[in-house]
Amino acid sequence: MQRLRIILIWSFLGILICFSAGMYAGYKVFTPKAKMETRISTQAILTALHDRGFLVSQTYVFDTPVTIDRSSGNALKDFFFGQTIEARGTMEVNLGVDLADVKAEDIIVDNAANTITVRVPKAKLFNARLVGPIELKNKQGVLKKLLDSDNGYNESLALLSKTAEEMAQRPEIIARADESAKDDLVRMLGYVAEGKTVQVEGK
Repeated sequence: MQRLRIILIWSFLGILICFSAGMYAGYKVFTPKAKMETRISTQAILTALHDRGFLVSQTYVFDTPVTIDRSSGNALKDFFFGQTIEARGTMEVNLGVDLADVKAEDIIVDNAANTITVRVPKAKLFNARLVGPIELKNKQGVLKKLLDSDNGYNESLALLSKTAEEMAQRPEIIARADESAKDDLVRMLGYVAEGKTVQVEGK
């Protein structure tokens, strides 16, 4: 009788332990896990932007002819010393935002609201470069041709670059470069601060 009582007690304890273990396992499996909060600092955002440097957001290609006229208006003088250069070349112009100009005060990190706001400078010209050869037509006066071997290449390149830069800095083109830069930065910072809502504004 005593032995039977001991067996019943141990059986009851075993059932109780198994039931408790099952309840605990079910709680751990089915209870929703608390979301891990990703915290990001202003310095982390600033470092990522400065490491990127200049962000090229728009590239334009211009193929515009230019003319350099060195005629004096005097027919006789121009016959001997006049010069007219016609040049054509394809120029590539890149515009974007210099992220080195972003300061710590331009970045607002709100971990409670899960948002990041960044203010960036307006887009500007990055560079202009020649793509391919320059087509030159150099009409020179008789003596000019004999005394001056310069075919006007360097001056033509400078004028082509200047013309392309002026065309690329029209307000509507700068506006497109601004919007494109903001979109690129939202995507870029989305990798740096996963799970955060990124907003990019102009200064």
